[in-house]
Amino acid sequence: MEITRTLGRSTIEVSALGFGCWAIGGEWQNAEGQPLGWGRVDDEESVRAVRRALDLGVTFFDTADTYGAGHSERVLGRALGKRRDDVVLATKWGNVFDEDTRTLTGSDHTPAYARRALTASLARLGTDRIDLYQLHLSDLDPAYAAELRDACEEFVSEGLIRAYAWSTDDPARAAVFAEGEHCAAVQHALNVLQDAPDMLSLAEELDLASINRSPLAMGLLAGKRQGAQDAGDIRSRPPAWLQGFGDGSAADPQWLARIDALKDILTGNGRTLAQGSLAWLWARSPRTVPIPGFRSVAQAEQNAGAIEQGPLTAEQLTEINVLLER
Repeated sequence: MEITRTLGRSTIEVSALGFGCWAIGGEWQNAEGQPLGWGRVDDEESVRAVRRALDLGVTFFDTADTYGAGHSERVLGRALGKRRDDVVLATKWGNVFDEDTRTLTGSDHTPAYARRALTASLARLGTDRIDLYQLHLSDLDPAYAAELRDACEEFVSEGLIRAYAWSTDDPARAAVFAEGEHCAAVQHALNVLQDAPDMLSLAEELDLASINRSPLAMGLLAGKRQGAQDAGDIRSRPPAWLQGFGDGSAADPQWLARIDALKDILTGNGRTLAQGSLAWLWARSPRTVPIPGFRSVAQAEQNAGAIEQGPLTAEQLTEINVLLER
């Protein structure tokens, strides 16, 4: 397969597979004690996993300032070290947090805060520029977002960022950011269980990259079906927006049934379930850049192994569509 993608209308080239760095941020929570991370992590293993991914051809890493209340950015920056120029770095802003207590405390949609957040992210990542800076407030009023889009254009002119995007599942909101010259992408949920045809159409129409969060459905498409999660794992007390999980962190039986129906196709040609799910995304659109999470070298190797196999065939894509319509 073509193993690189260009981020929309920019000249920024990335590997067709990116890695999402939410999980390596470790434990954090909101003010009510709701866990927002994926449980405890081993920072040294995270560093090894990032470096292994690099060795396997992954050049795009997506994080956010709030993941682990700054910890994900710090770990990623340390892992990259002198190889910073070998990768494309994406991070997000808009949430306010206490780094000492690892607590999300609110949000701030002002341009002034965007500048403060950018300065802080640059320091934590140990870099002089962010390649793709993304608004993390998915449901923000478009009028406020337009001000932040203009602020991002200023950041580009100052050399602090190269391009920007909005992390949102609403095509109308994404279109507001896309009015800016240096908007290069939209980040949105997309996996074989959660298609997003309107967003993919928008990406095609406006020349944007489609960066796919939750490409493995929070682990369900990697074969993770366990019941109770660690107390610090967001899946132990899933918030309303976390689809696929119910009370007590049990996976949704309907989702599991759909995975079972698709498993033979997704695992064909020697792929693992996770690799087949990533292959579906590449077959779905030439603009997609999935960003599966990882916490270990083994997970990094499995995810990166999908690159060599490439996308599903058009026939396999059609078979899956037929099964999902039943």
